[in-house]
Amino acid sequence: MERSGERAGGGGGVAGVDGVLGIHHVTAIASDPQRNVDFYAGVLGLRLVKVTVNYDDPGSYHLYYADGAGSPGTVLTFFPWPTAPRGRVGAGMASALAYAAPSGSLGFWAERLRGLGIESSVGTGRFGRDVLTAQDPDGMTVEIVADDAAPARVPWASAGMPGEHALRGFHSVTLREATLDATSKTLTETLGFRAAGTEGTRHRFEAGGGGASAIVDVVLTGDPAPGRGAAGTFHHVAWRARDDGHHEALRGRIAAAGHRVTPVIDRTYFHAIYFREPGGVLFEVSTDGPGFATDEPAATMGTRLVLPPHLEPRRAALEETLPRLVLPGGVRP
Repeated sequence: MERSGERAGGGGGVAGVDGVLGIHHVTAIASDPQRNVDFYAGVLGLRLVKVTVNYDDPGSYHLYYADGAGSPGTVLTFFPWPTAPRGRVGAGMASALAYAAPSGSLGFWAERLRGLGIESSVGTGRFGRDVLTAQDPDGMTVEIVADDAAPARVPWASAGMPGEHALRGFHSVTLREATLDATSKTLTETLGFRAAGTEGTRHRFEAGGGGASAIVDVVLTGDPAPGRGAAGTFHHVAWRARDDGHHEALRGRIAAAGHRVTPVIDRTYFHAIYFREPGGVLFEVSTDGPGFATDEPAATMGTRLVLPPHLEPRRAALEETLPRLVLPGGVRP
């Protein structure tokens, strides 16, 4: 999965430890789970690779969308809580997630969204690339960046999306911050990013070999007021660790920098640690493996409810409680 030069977080990494490889996944909060599936699987053509539950709140879903293989750098997950109020983005939060697509595809996406009654706009010149901006059903900002250099991803043919226009995983994630210095220090000195340019209030950082899925933009806001985490907002951003050894080394580096970092948590599909960066954004660092085919066949991922072993005894009750979902093509997990 690594591109040439992706191993190190700029040169030799951070104090002998390779930096993170880029974005692993991004997790957000939604309201209605069916509307969420209809938009991300139906409209954007992503594969629903996992239908499971929030391990910390098993009465609600945890939905995972990605490319056809569930590759790190393509994974967007949601906690859909039907009674959640609309959130508000503020300082100390992620504010936008951008996908990459070929430059000739923005017109296709603008027309596709328009035909489905979804408003979008196209801006020019963000670090030399055009950007289409839209909102999902909960008001969360989703962007598509024209990037011909983005690596091809494993297509998801069942989505009915023309392959030449399919999204190519993440391009970047945007953080909204009141100040820059402490967040910049965490990104560069602790996680191994490097500064890659500034446009106005937007400051770009890149990990590993740079390019799509390895970019984070920090936008300074004139309003330092914090937001409210609820439907339509991002919960956390997760960065990639190559394997358990790399993960443990990064955990040591994060702790040595004075951050309160959690123990390693087994999330079935990856191992995770969490800490909050100085500006307030919740960061996770996750291993690339073992991957989403660890508990169901790769060919049928996302077509049934899967539960971790400790929740299997509660399957009947959970299936009775959770809303039934209709996936594109009429499949009901």
